[in-house]
Amino acid sequence: MVNPRIAFVNPPFLPRYSRGQRSPAVTRSGTLYYPLWLAYATAHAERLGCPNILIDSPAFGYDINRTLEKIREFKPDVTIVETATPSIVSDLNFALLIKSSGISKIVIASGTHVSALPHEAFQLAPELDAVFVGEYEIPLEEAIHALRENRTFENLEGVHLKNSTPRARTRYFEDLEKRPFVSEIYKKHLPVEEYFNPNSLHPMAAIITGRGCPHFCSFCVFPQTLTGRRYRKRSVSSIIAEFKWVSENLPQVRGIFLEDDTFTADRFRVIDFCENLSRIDLPLSWTANSRADVDFETLSCMKKAKLRSLCVGFETGNQEILEKIGKGISVFQMQKFAEDARNAKVYVHGCFIAGLPGETRLSLQRTLQFALNLPLDTAQFYPLMVYPGTQAYNWAKEGGFLTVSKYRDWLSEDGLHQCVVKTSDLSPSQLVRFCNYARRRFYLRKSYLISMLKRILTEKDERHRILLSAKTFFKHLWKDR
Repeated sequence: MVNPRIAFVNPPFLPRYSRGQRSPAVTRSGTLYYPLWLAYATAHAERLGCPNILIDSPAFGYDINRTLEKIREFKPDVTIVETATPSIVSDLNFALLIKSSGISKIVIASGTHVSALPHEAFQLAPELDAVFVGEYEIPLEEAIHALRENRTFENLEGVHLKNSTPRARTRYFEDLEKRPFVSEIYKKHLPVEEYFNPNSLHPMAAIITGRGCPHFCSFCVFPQTLTGRRYRKRSVSSIIAEFKWVSENLPQVRGIFLEDDTFTADRFRVIDFCENLSRIDLPLSWTANSRADVDFETLSCMKKAKLRSLCVGFETGNQEILEKIGKGISVFQMQKFAEDARNAKVYVHGCFIAGLPGETRLSLQRTLQFALNLPLDTAQFYPLMVYPGTQAYNWAKEGGFLTVSKYRDWLSEDGLHQCVVKTSDLSPSQLVRFCNYARRRFYLRKSYLISMLKRILTEKDERHRILLSAKTFFKHLWKDR
């Protein structure tokens, strides 16, 4: 086989199911993530000369039959199906359907869940040909070379087989630049207007400028299952070049989301990037994931480069809990950061978690008051979501705090996050009620509603984003009473 034809598939599950995010679900805000890892793997296959297709069924609205039809039309030699914890049974059943129908000779599962539990994948789907463990590019390249040379998948790094001991994964993908931009893959394969994140102007594109996170939060899934703890970075010139490419080739895009786990981990690189981006004055705003430890000087530099907002995990207002989850930051630092961001005119989306180790009724109230006192643009309150492969999952399972046994129970019937943990004195239903209450307290404040109304009336760039998010979000806000 010279160059295998490869289909990369984000399979159907629930309408608008956002499988690619860190906590896969159907979201209250209408968020739909790009299938980032599949898209980067598609770019790598293209670089290696393999004909390819990327099918994102949730974004296109494809059901099972339509997705199978699209795969069949492409006639792949290999199909790679992405999986996630809440949908794992459905995902693997779909993979087996591809296999049993003869649409693709070789079917491989990928994703955070099967990376953490590859043996279980074969228990659920014995006919799978292989599982990719970790980032997709290294096992993908190994598999492509094996197919070109008519070799089996035995003893390939990152490729787990049913009846063999896998070769240990010794590398993380380092070559982050020498391939097509992921935005080129979006233009070629995906309906860009369908993807939405309320923290970015819409339409948006999402790119990764570096992989891995040097911090040790116990619940964060990507560093613990795919990318590791070392931050591997693209050059500033490469990032700037992709911004230019998006501006010239995806004119409908108004915002770029930098989906690194912690884009601000390297302050000097951030400043270098912002200074270079400021010089070319593109018609694009941008958003990034950050820790709550960025100083005012850096925030001001980012704002001058058209930063719109930062997504920040505050998690809790309790220092003892921050230390238990390995956050490596203080409540005082987080307060200082939020004030500096406001002074720099940078919007902040704050993320808060209920049900962390050591959580009590009192600590929840402290977290809510902490969130209300911070100058945040938006906030989310979710019960702790634990996923296989993370320290948080091990803590919950070993300590008897995990309350469900079926992966489908990670989500409600319509796909919203379910609470799957309890604490020593708080039940899952109590944690959910707190999150619903905290959400209402934050968003239904008179001062907050007035400020949003003013922005709708006076800020053209924000109007579409706010109204698009509110369309679904406020329906849930009233429903979750």
